[in-house]
Amino acid sequence: MADIWWKADPHDLHRVVDRVSSVYVERSHLDRDENAVVVINKRETVRIPAAMIAVMLLGPGTRVTHGAIRLLADSGTAVCWVGERGVRMYAAGLGPARGAGLLHRQAWLVTHPKERLGVARAMYGLRFPGEDVSHASMQRLRGREGTRVRKLYQEHARRTGVPWDGRVYKPGDPFAAGDDLNRLLSAANAALYGICHAVIVGLGTSPGLGFVHTGSAISFVFDIADLYKAEYTLPLAFDLAAAGLTDERDARVGLRDRIADTALLSRIVNDIKTLLSPPGTDFDTPETSELWDERLGTVPAGVNWAPRGPATSKTEPRAPADMGEQHVAIIGPEFEDPASREDSG
Repeated sequence: MADIWWKADPHDLHRVVDRVSSVYVERSHLDRDENAVVVINKRETVRIPAAMIAVMLLGPGTRVTHGAIRLLADSGTAVCWVGERGVRMYAAGLGPARGAGLLHRQAWLVTHPKERLGVARAMYGLRFPGEDVSHASMQRLRGREGTRVRKLYQEHARRTGVPWDGRVYKPGDPFAAGDDLNRLLSAANAALYGICHAVIVGLGTSPGLGFVHTGSAISFVFDIADLYKAEYTLPLAFDLAAAGLTDERDARVGLRDRIADTALLSRIVNDIKTLLSPPGTDFDTPETSELWDERLGTVPAGVNWAPRGPATSKTEPRAPADMGEQHVAIIGPEFEDPASREDSG
């Protein structure tokens, strides 16, 4: 890719220090030019070396060519189709850029009770900064979390003047029951699940291998989203209710803006890697293709293992670029015809 770095103008993401964990694209066209993804809209054209991206988030109004998708897949980049600013996760093309190291670590942790408890405690520890939770049982931690959330509801009710009578929703159809505040909470939480799901898929971890939650295909999504509800969705719902903004879209758009303003996506990336990676360990290992062996652990793929002769070919591991923790958004101008604009906020 070195041949395209020096061609890039200062607007391009070409330096090693500019490598990003995710790129969000909205109201733009994606195409391929050599080893770069080219993002085009009426305002600008941005050229991004594909191997510098961990996850490409495709928002509404985005069109993508077969060539661009093939390049991203070849580069080991995950592609996620999401709502505005990454809110809501609709579909994903799996292709994690860092190999399976982090996924293997997650699976090992979740299947060993002592280690799983350690991760669950660390998750609760993020909600109780400065407090020692290293010896607390799950039952005690659930109780402390319930007390914390109840106090937060009461504090925001006093702050905004919005009455709070408790959390009400109907399983499977959260918008069919409850008052305006409860519906706003449900809508904002659903949007938060979307962005967390996008990051989890982009890092190559499993949405279903949860530590606190279990039994659902998105248990890990619930685990991660719970780390941010008290800071994002809870105050947002009260603020919107106080302002008389009670549509589901108000919650989605409001959360979208707060996510963009606070760079939450980068924070989620850091938190997941910290929770799953032990101190001093880096799971951003070279992306390899290997075969499992019951005695040796793994052996190289791309080798002729027939007994008649020695292996004659071998595929060398390809080391992906060292990704940073930034999140870049490339958003085209508003559509001239508002009626043609997709409402996926």
